[in-house]
Amino acid sequence: MAQPNPYIMACDKPEALIELLRSNPSIASTQDESGYSLLHAAASYGHTDLLRALVNEFQVDVNLLDEDGETCLFVTEHEHIAKCLVEELKVDYNKKNSEDMTAVEKMEQDDEFPEVSTYLRTVVGGAPISATNAATPGDVLNPPAPIPGSDMKFNIGTMTEEEATAGESEPDPEFKRRIEELAARDDYYSEEVQSQVRALVEDVMAGTNIQAMEREVRRRTE
Repeated sequence: MAQPNPYIMACDKPEALIELLRSNPSIASTQDESGYSLLHAAASYGHTDLLRALVNEFQVDVNLLDEDGETCLFVTEHEHIAKCLVEELKVDYNKKNSEDMTAVEKMEQDDEFPEVSTYLRTVVGGAPISATNAATPGDVLNPPAPIPGSDMKFNIGTMTEEEATAGESEPDPEFKRRIEELAARDDYYSEEVQSQVRALVEDVMAGTNIQAMEREVRRRTE
């Protein structure tokens, strides 16, 4: 008679699996081709009694790793399992996987198991990855430096069309094109480019319309 698959039993028959292990303890620490163990399965499926039996009765290393260098804590989907592993079975919650991430860091990055990650963050400490990396409104990845010799600053952010056009006419397309062209240059912070930026901004501040200036130049040369 073929032996039942212990990984399937770990899913929905944990009590029967414990009895099987007692008759054949050697399979308690077995791992499949990916390093997935009964410990990982028990943690993932949320079976506290099976976890305790594997570690305490059958002496399975609670920090047993799969092929990605991850303990069973990395696949834990339930807060009560995480508490059992951390507070009772003493899993290494600071263990990093092959991507140099702890269990809580991976959960936060993947936006998985929020109850577990919230609990683990209280244990590990520090700020969640999502909170650390999230950009707040108005943040700019590479904000332009202040214009040398001027108190004027660029404030680049996201706004609605109503906000962008409130109290003013449609932005001069030529001015917009010139500014975007200068901002895209690799030597944006050079004195030459900054001088051009200052000249453009000063024109706008003085109420000068670039298109009107160009029309005047063409009229004088025709």
